[in-house]
Amino acid sequence: MSAVPTPYALDTSRRRLGDRLGDLSLRGITLAAALAAVALLGAIVWKVLDLAWPSISKYGLGFITGQTWDPVKKVFGALPFIYGTALSSLIALVIAAPLAIAIALWLSELAPRGFRGIVGSRVEMLAAIPSVVLGLWGILVLGPYLSHHLEPWLHSNLGFIPIFGAPEATGTGMFTAALILTIMIVPIIASLCRELFLQVPGELEEGALALGATRWEMVRGVILPATRTGIAAAIILGLGRALGEAIAVTQVIGGGTKITTNIFGPSDTIASKIAASYQGAASGLESASLLYLGAILLAIGLLTNFAAQVIVRRFDPLRGSR
Repeated sequence: MSAVPTPYALDTSRRRLGDRLGDLSLRGITLAAALAAVALLGAIVWKVLDLAWPSISKYGLGFITGQTWDPVKKVFGALPFIYGTALSSLIALVIAAPLAIAIALWLSELAPRGFRGIVGSRVEMLAAIPSVVLGLWGILVLGPYLSHHLEPWLHSNLGFIPIFGAPEATGTGMFTAALILTIMIVPIIASLCRELFLQVPGELEEGALALGATRWEMVRGVILPATRTGIAAAIILGLGRALGEAIAVTQVIGGGTKITTNIFGPSDTIASKIAASYQGAASGLESASLLYLGAILLAIGLLTNFAAQVIVRRFDPLRGSR
């Protein structure tokens, strides 16, 4: 550090009263905001658990492994909806993650400058489309296309594989819902990854190219390693969006209540089941069971957030110096 005195050294002894009050106010406001967020989360969790308590006390943890949802007999189990939530989100993430990263790389590294802003804004506009509109598009456009073209081809050529084995092509089911979720999370992951790629110092990229690396080698050896922490966080953020989507999924998933290996058959997710059934619940136990599903979804969201923090810390190159 330089020992040369500066002519404008800060004299803390002459701070005005307003500055000190400003410091105290800033500390108090930020602390109150942080505590308010924690309190709000706690209030939501408490209220959901309180309303779900009749179902929790009746079924216990067996509700999670139960496979029957029968409002007439008042028998309720969550496993088909947990399975549907996990599978639809996984399919969407497997499709969306490489697609979004490829879009981000093209926009940040390969696209002509005149196209970057135009195409980038159009990709981001996908995130602004209301979910109900995407659901209607899935009913009117995507579903008929899948039922008339893709599903028959897969059934005839890959029907020996259980996931493609159903003979009927309806256009509604797990795969349709997963594609809708893919459309919803691609702009989120792509926008975040694009900003990450643009923050990589140009000197590193130019140095790699000057040493004889190809464009792909530069991307693989410089850009992706430098941004892998942010990419992991972006993917987890997209996963969280897929796990909690309700309206668009409800419109195209078919409302099945059984676990099946066929990804084209009707299924359901936790969020979709709550959105579709809560207003018309036939009994207090069914309402409590739906709120029990909500508590499970909250737990899944918290576990996803915790996993995101673990992943970010695992890939953070500065974690050892903190």
